[in-house]
Parts: sequence; C-alpha cells; structure tokens
Amino acid sequence: MAADPSGEAAAFFRAAPPLRDRDRVAGELAGFVARHSGKSLAFFFPLLRSPVPQLCSDLRSAKRDGILMRVVAASLTRPCVVAGSGGGGLPGVVCVTSGGTTVPLEQRCVRYIDNFSSGQRGAASTEYFLKAGYAVIFIYRRGSKQPYCRFLPEDSFLDLFELGEESDIQVPDSHAAVVKTAISNYRKAIDEGLLLKLPFTTIFEYLQLLQMVATAMNCLGRQGMFYLAAAVSDFYVPWESMAKHKIESASGPLNMQLSQVPKMLFILRKQWAPSAFCVSFKLETDPDILLQKAEAALRKYGMNVVVANELANYKDVVVMVTSNGRTTVGRPSKEDDVEEQLIDLLSVSLWRFYDYNKREFEKGPWELILCNSVSGEDSPELLETR
Repeated sequence: MAADPSGEAAAFFRAAPPLRDRDRVAGELAGFVARHSGKSLAFFFPLLRSPVPQLCSDLRSAKRDGILMRVVAASLTRPCVVAGSGGGGLPGVVCVTSGGTTVPLEQRCVRYIDNFSSGQRGAASTEYFLKAGYAVIFIYRRGSKQPYCRFLPEDSFLDLFELGEESDIQVPDSHAAVVKTAISNYRKAIDEGLLLKLPFTTIFEYLQLLQMVATAMNCLGRQGMFYLAAAVSDFYVPWESMAKHKIESASGPLNMQLSQVPKMLFILRKQWAPSAFCVSFKLETDPDILLQKAEAALRKYGMNVVVANELANYKDVVVMVTSNGRTTVGRPSKEDDVEEQLIDLLSVSLWRFYDYNKREFEKGPWELILCNSVSGEDSPELLETR
C-alpha cells in the first residue's frame, strides 16, 4: 500500500511535543504577514502594458505629489491598483529556513543526532533577499550563523570589545567597520519591520514552525516564497518511543530504531501554501548522483526550483534545477557570495512564475484606489473600475 503523506504528517504533529510559545509565535506571524500582504505586487508595473502604467503615472502626478503606486492582489480574479503614501513597495514575503535540525534521543534530552549545517547559506541569502526588497521570515537553528553577523570574528564575543580609559566599552578599530555595518543593516531591517526571526533546535520545533509559517503565508498566494535551505533530518525517534531520561551507558551497546520523517515538502506544496513559489535544496557528498536526485525532488514534490550543491564546494558553486533545465551558479571571486548570484537568478524565475498574474492584470477586472495608508485600511476612495 502506498504511503499517505497527509496521514503521516498528521500523525507526526499529533505525537510531537507542543511548540513552546506557540501563541506568541502565531501572533507575530499574523502581524508580520498582515503588514506585508498589501505590498506584494508593486514590481509588476514594469511588466504591465498601457493603460494601467499610464493611468498610475497620471494619478501620481495629478492627485498627490510623491505618492507611490502600488498593485495589491485581493485575489487572482479581482486585483486592485492602489496608490498609498510612503514605502517603496516590496516584491513579497519569503520564508528562509537555515541551519540543521537535531533528533533528540531522550525526552529530557542529553544526547541527540545532528545534521550538518552552519547556517551560512540561509544567513547570507536573507541579507540579499532583504537588499532586494523582500520581507523575510527567518527560521533558524539556535546558535547558527545570523544575517549581518557572518563576518564578525568566530572566536570569543568579548574580542569585539575593549575597555576605554573610563571603563566605557568600545569597539577596537580592527573590528569597528564590520560591527558598525552589521548593526546598521540589522537595525534597519528590524526597525522597518522587514525581518522576523523564529528559532528552532529539534526536528519537532522546525516542522511545527514551518507549518505555522506556511499556513500563515497561504493568504499571500503567489506573492509568497519559500527558500528551504535548512538541513532537515531524514530520520527521527518518535516522541512516544523515546526514553524519558538519559540513556544509561552501563546497559551496553545501544540499538535504536529510527523512523522516517514525513516528507513535508509535499504537504507544503499541496496543502499549506499551494500557490507559493518554492525553492528547496539538495546536498550530496557524491557528485555522480547529485543532479539526478535534484531532478527527482523537483518532480516528486512539485518544487519550482531545486538548488543542487555538493558538500565539497557548496560555498563556491550550486546548480539551479528547474523544469526548463539546469543553470550553474558560481561566485565571481572569493570575496563574493554565491548566494548573491543565486538570488538574482531566482528573481528571473519569479518573473516567469508571475507571468500568469501579469496576464490576469492586463485582462482585468481591476480597481483603482487612492488611500492614505500603506495597507489601504484608512477609508480608501474608489476612483475607477474596469
């Protein structure tokens, strides 16, 4: 009998220990998605033909000097063209997952199985997504690399500081520029509400967070994106099968039966956020099977892009695998990040992905609305309907 992915996923979540601070996380997610759900399609204007761009330009100059034109998709069948004050418009919301999951061997965990991942890929990619104008939900492993902190010294945190003559804390000249840049970029992302960080450690925490984020982003439709760079465990010990306390070594050799983690990519694609643009990663140590496995994942889970990378050179080169073929992406020099080139190419894929939406906007129906708030909540004035 064929496995039932939905049933396996439901059984996993029923048995998993509840996520700590679930209500707080749900509230933060709802607020973050709501803030950005009305900004998603601003970058459609270069693709649209008249009369929509001309109409937007006329409204901007005729109604309010400096007002930003913004497209908001209420649904695929009734999009709206909105003029709202402030802001620069965002390409959308992307969920970046980063770092490796652990598999606890005891409920009161002392020992665990870990997946290799420093979080470098996810942290760097988050920086470039933010630079490109995306809002980012960053699901990350506690203790892994963080956005804007990748170039800080990896040794003691205290090495970043020194005491001045009056015992005031200072950053030495050797680190001042890096620290200033990191703080400036990070504070900008946080203060503008563009970055939401959600930590995990175990496979149970990670998959519960992914489910919560995906279902929250489902309302974004095609303006949501998943960039799944986390190293997720393939096998785990079901919670009800775990020893409650520390496993005693005096008992001799340890024999343990591991179960397969349900394939949540399939569930995400089919149920949680079926309209989102999905990018997954395939890491292998054997280059002879890497691309074949990436193409298999593309077909099996319905991904838009699978990024194939080999453990030996994952920092230098990756291969983007899509239904249209393969594209090798490398960093131009050791000073550059391959993630910057990757996000640039993914943006091209996004334009193609949104081509259907572009045609829908050109056909109409659409409404032209002038509003005083970025979100459009302050009594918008209907100007024209087509």
